[in-house]
Amino acid sequence: MDATQPTAMEKGAGPATRARGAGHPGKAKPFVKWAGGKRQLLPAIRANLPEEFARYFEPFVGGGAVFFDLEPPCAILSDANAELINCYLAVRDHVDELIRALRNHVYEKEHYYRIRAIAPETLGEVERAARTIFLNKTGFNGLYRVNSKGVFNVPFGRYANPNFCDVANLLGCSARLKGAEISRRRFEQVLDEALAGDFVYFDPPYIPLSRTSSFTAYSDLKFEGDDHERLARVFEELAGRGVHVMLSNSDVDWVRKRYARFRVAEVLAMRQVNSVSSSRGLIGELLVTSY
Repeated sequence: MDATQPTAMEKGAGPATRARGAGHPGKAKPFVKWAGGKRQLLPAIRANLPEEFARYFEPFVGGGAVFFDLEPPCAILSDANAELINCYLAVRDHVDELIRALRNHVYEKEHYYRIRAIAPETLGEVERAARTIFLNKTGFNGLYRVNSKGVFNVPFGRYANPNFCDVANLLGCSARLKGAEISRRRFEQVLDEALAGDFVYFDPPYIPLSRTSSFTAYSDLKFEGDDHERLARVFEELAGRGVHVMLSNSDVDWVRKRYARFRVAEVLAMRQVNSVSSSRGLIGELLVTSY
């Protein structure tokens, strides 16, 4: 999937965004659930934002909680997950059609497995996005998980009344995404565009705290140890250019040591720490900043 850009955005163009105003009520919220979503950490993230910046980059956009909270006027959003990026494009460009497609779905077990069995590449952009959003909102625990062949395999979830077609929020998300550049690409490609004064937020799949908490298959491309080292080198190169860089990750020794030359802040998040849904607790996470 190639980059799609609805408006011309010159490198380094546009007024500075003042970050401290983030967090006003009534803003759009993520239209998909996503592992490690940042909604509960938004106050801590706001407290650690740069004072101002030019363009906003989010190479692991996921659910987009930080983007929707910050509402930057000039944003470049990307991810390696093809299904996710297709959803963002459909929400931005075809939201009315998407809403109509979502209304054709019903929260029933048989329907869920019938839709899950459809190969997404056989569908058009809008129907494909509706499939992904429906499965995401009605599957077990809101997971996005694929097997070794890249096939979505999350079982049916049990909810009282899942809102997989939140019309007001979809319209709000569409409005916020209108000026954003959205593409499927690897995180290293941020090096092709980010300049001094821009802000890059990295929220990669976390380094697991244990074997049972490991979750790297968020797309057909896993994200493991070597990838975290490559990400650290990208972080350093961006920082050396004068780009404002923030990164979230697990509170583990590797992260503390690898990013020791930068500012590291501890934050707490309520996370599910194993496969038992009742086993939740406050988990230490880290915010690394270059400024």
